[in-house]
Amino acid sequence: MNTELLEALELLEKEKDISKDALLEAIEQSLLQACKNHFGKADNVTVHIDPQTCEFGVFAQKTVVETVVDAIMEISLKDAQEISKKAGIGDSIQVEIHSREFGRIATQNAKNVILQKIREEERKVIYNQYFGKEREVVTGIVQRNLGKNVSINLGKTDAILSENEQVKGEVFRSTERIKVYILEVKDTPKGPRILVSRTHPELVKRLFESEVSEVRDGTVEIKSIAREAGSRTKIAVWSNDPDVDPVGACVGINGARVNAIVNELRGEKIDIINWNENPAIMIENALSPAKVIAVLADPDEKTALVVVPDYQLSLAIGKEGQNARLAARLTGFKIDIKSETQAREAGDSYDYEEDDEDFEEEDGFESEGYDEEMPEAFADEDAPIEEPEENEERESSGEDYRIEE
Repeated sequence: MNTELLEALELLEKEKDISKDALLEAIEQSLLQACKNHFGKADNVTVHIDPQTCEFGVFAQKTVVETVVDAIMEISLKDAQEISKKAGIGDSIQVEIHSREFGRIATQNAKNVILQKIREEERKVIYNQYFGKEREVVTGIVQRNLGKNVSINLGKTDAILSENEQVKGEVFRSTERIKVYILEVKDTPKGPRILVSRTHPELVKRLFESEVSEVRDGTVEIKSIAREAGSRTKIAVWSNDPDVDPVGACVGINGARVNAIVNELRGEKIDIINWNENPAIMIENALSPAKVIAVLADPDEKTALVVVPDYQLSLAIGKEGQNARLAARLTGFKIDIKSETQAREAGDSYDYEEDDEDFEEEDGFESEGYDEEMPEAFADEDAPIEEPEENEERESSGEDYRIEE
């Protein structure tokens, strides 16, 4: 038994996760290459390796002749009978080749073949390992800055966090541990190239899956995500169990779960809302924390008119339009936000007065200036209510706010 070789192969298999069969194949190829370098050709050479004991032998298939013309391919009858007494002219016989007789150059070439095979197998193992983690979140250690890019060590290899995938204003310190989202794993001649991100919306989703057990087991689903990395994220959640509150499950006791994710994202605000298949309700929830009087949604055109109280207009739009922009991305609708006053001036056919009074009462406001007499059509319960025409043109006052997905 070749104990030394066996222990070396087992150590490589354990440390680098390279299969023993691949290493044995590399040794076989290296011996064939050494024979070719030593003899000039190796067409008649075979290598036999016992995978259990790692004992190996190199043999050349030679033809028995009276007069040897090609020593590599032929053997004399006298020499052949020393190996086998039954050998005769024209017979084919296996002649053992002693690898220790190889020259320094042939030995060095054999070594290089083995090392090259080990490197190739190692790259293949790393590629397969991280290719299976594509679209997942992993923890890495910040190594160094490569220009505007950052090198992140993931354990067995390094990943690249490009400038486009970094959150603006985020600064990394060397040896700092961060969570990153694996965007893509490419197989290149120099080894796997792994691209990671800190801005991808799926990063937030994966963080919730790791932090919230209900999301991980599928009880609570994250239906939609809209994110402006480093600033704010809105997620819409839905529960498959009527006894489980999806928002409460994601927030956790005293906000423990969501705060852990906020800390990982370095203070990025996260709004968690209830998902609803009704577009109007979904849009109303998406504009949270702003209160909404009415939503007129067109599912076919993917457009919606939203009316909010005058004092809620700036809150509904958000700083630099962020709240409305995220709501549009979250719902997939083009949203036109108007205050109640703007809606009235634009002539939109909807009675916001009654709804507005309800909102003002909820917020502690008293309704003023709405003492006009109720129209007869609304005073008489049996009287038909006139519906607004579907194709009626709505004029914009010029002060309303529109946002597209």
